[in-house]
Amino acid sequence: MKTLYLDCGMGAAGDMLTAALLELLPDRDKVIGELNALGIPGVEMVCEKAQKCGIGGTHMSVRVHGEEESEEMHDHAHTHHHSGLHEIEHIVGALPLSGRIQKDILAVFGMIAEAESHVHGVPVTEIHFHEVGTMDAVADITAVCVLMDRLAPDQVIVSPVHVGSGQVKCAHGILPVPAPATAYILKDVPIYGGEIRGELCTPTGAALLKYFASRFGAMPVMRTLAIGYGMGKKDFPAANCVRALLGETEGTGDTVAELVCNVDDMTAEAIGFASETLLEAGALEVYTVAAGMKKSRPGTVLHVMCTESMKGKMVELVFKHTTTIGIRENISRRYTLARSIRKVQTPYGEVRKKISEGYGATREKYEYEDLARIARERGMSIREVEESL
Repeated sequence: MKTLYLDCGMGAAGDMLTAALLELLPDRDKVIGELNALGIPGVEMVCEKAQKCGIGGTHMSVRVHGEEESEEMHDHAHTHHHSGLHEIEHIVGALPLSGRIQKDILAVFGMIAEAESHVHGVPVTEIHFHEVGTMDAVADITAVCVLMDRLAPDQVIVSPVHVGSGQVKCAHGILPVPAPATAYILKDVPIYGGEIRGELCTPTGAALLKYFASRFGAMPVMRTLAIGYGMGKKDFPAANCVRALLGETEGTGDTVAELVCNVDDMTAEAIGFASETLLEAGALEVYTVAAGMKKSRPGTVLHVMCTESMKGKMVELVFKHTTTIGIRENISRRYTLARSIRKVQTPYGEVRKKISEGYGATREKYEYEDLARIARERGMSIREVEESL
């Protein structure tokens, strides 16, 4: 299983994650050229060699109209001027990227906006970002999402995150570290402080980690194939970098949370709506089991499978969309086949085929939606379509 491990012993920021992931690829200059060719308005990404505590790595410099983001323009949101989420959606929608990558970018921005909305006590629609800071964040988030798509790891494991200590200056004044938005994003994530004073993890870095992490924890047993060092701007007693390790894990599986609750006073429609909502929010699997409840009532046991990083969000949604007053949690290790999709040409046009491989097994299956479309168009049964491909 292809595994990406992110060592965040000195926190994380968007530029550090970009640089660390970039170092994992053999054609770095070509990738930087492709990122700049996307045409993010006024943005130029420059890759520079850097050293921290004697360790060589890469620093990413993002210049907006020739200007590099300063400390005063850090990626904390402002609530009074410049670009809002609608403008960001317009910018991202115009980039020549796949729908999946655009969805990833907007989801990360959504996490940041939700955190700022909570911190400032205003609706998400009123959250706006500083002009230079916004484009810097668009560049960093876009770069990380593109690189994650390029690397295509089967799982992403992130170390506990060092957030720093002390205070940080932003447009609103002096704030404690971690900054309130960062602290909100990192709910349910293992974090720690220490003697190093300063903001080590930014809201952008926190959102990217939270979004892409399959789980947080120690590095698994893995055969490392590539190592990348993404350097931060500041110098500290410890090497200010994110270290990315890409390798293979065999037979170790990953950890998932199973949330279970019993309900005996919900309609089938309400249970169906709750299940769909949980899946749309990122649950790995949602299923129900019929059961006999107390007082001889027929009821339903709802099972929600999710990554540990999504556990808090799933608990909130279960309580919101069901009538349960208690949820049980089981932590399980799972083993999965590596999945990919290949497009194949057939007499009926292009059809997607899902391929699952690993542990000595290979399985192939045509995408149901494609088979159903052909069956409807041709007046055939799905079985007839399958047999004729």
